[in-house]
Amino acid sequence: MGAISRAGKLFPNPSNQCQPMAPPYILANLGNQEIQLVQQKGQVLILHVEDHQVRRVRLNQSHPARVTPSWHGDSVGHYEGDTLVVDTVGIKVGPFSMVDIFGTPQTDALHVVERYRLVDYDTAKRATEWAISEHGYRNAGALSEGMVIDTAYRGKGLQIQFTVDDAGVFTTPWSGSVTYLRSGRAWIESACAESIHDYSTGENAKVPTSEGPDF
Repeated sequence: MGAISRAGKLFPNPSNQCQPMAPPYILANLGNQEIQLVQQKGQVLILHVEDHQVRRVRLNQSHPARVTPSWHGDSVGHYEGDTLVVDTVGIKVGPFSMVDIFGTPQTDALHVVERYRLVDYDTAKRATEWAISEHGYRNAGALSEGMVIDTAYRGKGLQIQFTVDDAGVFTTPWSGSVTYLRSGRAWIESACAESIHDYSTGENAKVPTSEGPDF
């Protein structure tokens, strides 16, 4: 799948199949870059613009002895100074499960640790410019899927450093990072509904049809 992706061709993934997106894929997915964090008593909500996805991080708690697998997994967190540390296990494995946009598989042993912190504008800008250069975006103001950066904003950005550990796939843990600047558009409703349309091929599934009326 990696070769297919690098060739610019689509293959079924959680995004184009309208499936829930688990971490770390939900961070890497290019069509799902807008994010909000909501601090509440005893938990932090992580909101993603695509498909109304919400992750709930219980603060200062432990994972249960037996975790029931779910699409976003069981997430617990705590603060280390100004950094929110999120530990996630119990991520459900489905037919389109993958840890990145290149189709790298995952198993039920997947363990993801994310560290959320605010960084100064210059740090966020350098990271964003590198991403734009790396992925070939046409300009710094417009990203994929209509994402727009507020080019007049000079405040802090959000940076997420994450570590992935999955003994069923990888021989060693590995790490990456994602950096966000303020969006230049309003938070929108973005929904991908399950239907007969295959977003990876642009074709509709061949479902049974009737030549005449039912009654």
